[in-house]
Amino acid sequence: MAIAQPDGATMGLTDWRIEPVGDRCLQIRLGDQVSVAVSQTVHAVTEWLLRQRWNGVRDVVPAFTTIAVHYRPEMFPRDKGSAFAQLSARIRDVLVDGVPAVVHAGRLVEVPACYGGEYGPDLDDVARACEIDTDEVIRLHSATPLVLYTFFFSPGNPFAGPLHPRLNVPRRSTPRTLVPAGSVAIANGISSIYQDASPGGWNVIARTPWNLFHVDRQPPTRLQLGDQLRFVPISPAEFDAMLEPRP
Repeated sequence: MAIAQPDGATMGLTDWRIEPVGDRCLQIRLGDQVSVAVSQTVHAVTEWLLRQRWNGVRDVVPAFTTIAVHYRPEMFPRDKGSAFAQLSARIRDVLVDGVPAVVHAGRLVEVPACYGGEYGPDLDDVARACEIDTDEVIRLHSATPLVLYTFFFSPGNPFAGPLHPRLNVPRRSTPRTLVPAGSVAIANGISSIYQDASPGGWNVIARTPWNLFHVDRQPPTRLQLGDQLRFVPISPAEFDAMLEPRP
């Protein structure tokens, strides 16, 4: 597959697969490793597919390295083969020909985050695992903007990266039954924000006072795919002053 760039150049991608997911969804796999480049390709293909408004396609949902295309089988002619085969052939033609790249670089969004203590109970453990002190964990996490790859787990829950290599830690061995809303966590080279209070197994190093999802707004997500998130350390007093209500 070739993705057309704004200047007419192309970015080659040959390792893509189309896979069935039940009888009403197919998955386009555009890579096996999470990266900024693969994420940009996922967003480009997603944007192109959404603009086509193909009859029978209900939704196009991007993830880290894949795109789920939900469809209605009854909307495809029965005498032309299965709905999966028909839609797969159409998508295959798109992938072979290439689609326009997403030209926007995303906004730079500064996300306030209170690190350590009750706001980041795993900060000390992360520092020990990485063999650095807690101040260095905070510096490395907040120094470089992270690209927002995708949303999932709960509405408005962002996943961004790549983290600095020195912060490469796995998930916790024992998940928590309850992680507070707004918790900023890291695992496997990615940083996330728990939009809602929920169980979770990532390493919580901070908490943001922001509410990232408002169902009555358009769009409901405060952040957008492709945004660059830069975490800005704040004090507990600043956290309390900036704390936003949640429905």
